[in-house]
Amino acid sequence: MPAFTSTAPGKIILFGEHAVVYGYPALAVPVTKVRVRATVSARAIVSGDMGEESAGVHVIAPGIGLDSPWSALKPGGAVRAAVGSVFATLGMSQPPPCTIKVTSTIPIASGLGSGAAVSVAIIRALAGFLGHPLPNEQVSALAYEVEKIHHGTPSGIDNTVVTYAKPVFFVKDQPIATFTIPQPFTIIIGDTGISSPTKETVGDVRQAWQANPERYQRIFAAVGSIAKSARQAIESGHPKRLGPLMDENHYFLQEMGVSSPELDRLVNAAREAGALGAKLSGGGRGGNMIALVEEGEADAICLAIRKAGAVGTIITQVK
Repeated sequence: MPAFTSTAPGKIILFGEHAVVYGYPALAVPVTKVRVRATVSARAIVSGDMGEESAGVHVIAPGIGLDSPWSALKPGGAVRAAVGSVFATLGMSQPPPCTIKVTSTIPIASGLGSGAAVSVAIIRALAGFLGHPLPNEQVSALAYEVEKIHHGTPSGIDNTVVTYAKPVFFVKDQPIATFTIPQPFTIIIGDTGISSPTKETVGDVRQAWQANPERYQRIFAAVGSIAKSARQAIESGHPKRLGPLMDENHYFLQEMGVSSPELDRLVNAAREAGALGAKLSGGGRGGNMIALVEEGEADAICLAIRKAGAVGTIITQVK
């Protein structure tokens, strides 16, 4: 059987994180400058003491030091679940011996959709290798089930954007709505270098919402309204209008308790250096912030963000 390779991009949430879990809209776009690559290739059956292991499925992910038979992976783990979901979907109890190699340039636990991208790349590559490519809708659905391991109660936005690799206006439990961008715009992504699992912040926001539902529903509704205004600005060809909306969205994320001194410092540095607007992106309390900038000013604003403590920056065109 020939080898099969699939890639999946990262993603950023432009507007609506956390509120999206509660049924309010969010906007997210793929980040194609960072990617996960999964390659599935056949492996020979080796006789001897290791024969049984060699005949099975082996998973290699050098970036996280993973080199293990699939059957020996921790039950309930995301990689094991992604691989197993393909076998279950195809009704395959005895998969052919193969090696799944996963590499990634997406920072882990930083709000760039690393977990969803790994799942999508593995699911697509393995299904393709087995001769049964899956449609986008099914890939996204399987990746969503794996996302529950990462996030507990995910909205579904990460797996949707990563699977379709298109800008998405997302409302939980509603049909997927991709949209066009008539006027491209430039976003800087600034990495705090602080790992912050989304599952924890989502859980904390849920506890806060349960303790004070009226206050949090008002915040979520305001964030959802911002997301709607942002889509209108993008589709009408006025991306500069996103700047003030970003600033407003960041304020509400601070009110939710999911920002951090490090994120606020990078956001403020970007604004002071000339960004049109800036906010955290993703789960918060670490991970990444984003800033809307004029293309010609991107390098100078990146420098300001790094001086404020960012361990890395990415300039990406949203189009």
